[in-house]
Amino acid sequence: MAQMMKAAVFEAIKKIVVKEVPIPEIGPDEVLIKVKYTGICGTDWSIYNGWYSAEKLPMIGGHEFSGVIAETGKEVTRVKTGDRVTADINMACGTCFYCMNGASLQCPNFTQLGIHTDGSYAEYIKAPARLIHVLPDKLSFEEGAFIEPVSCCIHASKAMNAKLASSVAVIGCGLGVLHARMAVLRACAPVIVIGDNKKRLNIAKKMGADFILDVNEVADPVAEVKKLTGGRGADYVIEAVGKVKTYQQAWEMLRPGGTLSAFGITGGDDVMEIRPFDFVLGEKKITGSCAGAGPDWPESITLIENGRIDPKPLFSMKVPLEDLEWALHELRRDPDLFKIFVSPEITKREIL
Repeated sequence: MAQMMKAAVFEAIKKIVVKEVPIPEIGPDEVLIKVKYTGICGTDWSIYNGWYSAEKLPMIGGHEFSGVIAETGKEVTRVKTGDRVTADINMACGTCFYCMNGASLQCPNFTQLGIHTDGSYAEYIKAPARLIHVLPDKLSFEEGAFIEPVSCCIHASKAMNAKLASSVAVIGCGLGVLHARMAVLRACAPVIVIGDNKKRLNIAKKMGADFILDVNEVADPVAEVKKLTGGRGADYVIEAVGKVKTYQQAWEMLRPGGTLSAFGITGGDDVMEIRPFDFVLGEKKITGSCAGAGPDWPESITLIENGRIDPKPLFSMKVPLEDLEWALHELRRDPDLFKIFVSPEITKREIL
């Protein structure tokens, strides 16, 4: 095998350089994966702009990926060369209080592939063998590169634990579309999606949402949600935007005794005003969710394999590795674009 590979390196804030770098050397319990596709995530934009993980630069980004195992460490027995795979990106120590109590995402030594360590915007990526998930033949490599965002929504759905026939409002029509689908799969009703993009809202409708509210047309989404839920407010509200304003709206459209699922990531210094009164007499609750880990990954694969989730309507484009920086900006320029996949194996852009 060649010793060098092509990679898109986040050299500094707002600077990506595609260049030759050494192929990662694997340890005895690791595998080397030849990357097929990597989905561009909002976290990549945050890293690019220096809002998140900037202290790790220079670094190869990318964490929503699929590929084929090219090499295995000498202690690896569960997977083999040639397997079509993706990988859980979440790495924890496995021995601390949080890891021992099923909360590995809170591990003090928690890191993620492509966010804190080199990722998949490259021809190869290495990963611990214990985190590898083999893709069923039925799944395409593009679908394999979409397991990570689905796992995040599964994790949030479990934390929220919505009951059958309960009302769910979702603010945001990015991953909010998948949150709505999860609510539909839990037999919640009505499921209401609130957003500002007609194309994405229509996808949410096709995925089973009962009502879609375009904020460009609805003057007061809080009042509208209450109107659709018997005047009470929604039993559950998922915030999937990451802005103080929409978190405030989520809290206001939540009924007394309801649960707010906090999913959208705000700025670290952003502050939201909440009255303790609402917790005490209103008995409102908040659940947080930051990623999908552990069983969320095979569950994501199962849902896609068996048709409960069809992510293909969310796939917009494939681009060569050299076009990564262009694609990051294009996603901000064109709000109709949803998921763009980057590949080191293609040479021209393809609309999906």
